[in-house]
Amino acid sequence: MRKLVYAMNLTLDGYIAAAGDDIGWSGPRNQELFQWWLEHEQASGMSLYGRKLWETMSSFWPTADQRPDATPAEVAYARNWRDTPKVVFSSTIDKVDWNSRLVAGDPIAEITRLKAGDGGPLHIGGATLAGAAMRAGLIDEYVVVAHPVLVGGGTPFFAALDDWVRLDLVETRTFPGGVVLSRYETRG
Repeated sequence: MRKLVYAMNLTLDGYIAAAGDDIGWSGPRNQELFQWWLEHEQASGMSLYGRKLWETMSSFWPTADQRPDATPAEVAYARNWRDTPKVVFSSTIDKVDWNSRLVAGDPIAEITRLKAGDGGPLHIGGATLAGAAMRAGLIDEYVVVAHPVLVGGGTPFFAALDDWVRLDLVETRTFPGGVVLSRYETRG
């Protein structure tokens, strides 16, 4: 069975985007943190995206390695992003590309099917999609990358849940600028 991992950058008050889908709070490039994200994504067997995150990622990463100011890590990330199989869950998008396929039906049924298969970890992104997977009890690991900023509202990392989810802390790491990564596994 494949592991389902939900990892995102978020504010200290728990938002992945401020009001108006603003992610400018994440600040200037942090090369050490970016290197961690690269390694995290390289370990992925498949990425699962909701519509909003898909639109954000697909508007930048397909050609990011061609930018003159791209760092070696950004070049590697862009290439890995293109090569990694992706599933996009949306009922409003007509077409996806860049090694992706579109699922307009029930995301929980598809995620359950994907988890039961063989391969590397599944990485899920997008608050709405991840929220549905949280409520269904499908997420095995949460990676919280907290930036030292408070925005007071926006899109929360955690969805409203019907029941408690008990977690075990398996890793913490601090990056320059006061960014703290915490990795938790769900208790079986």
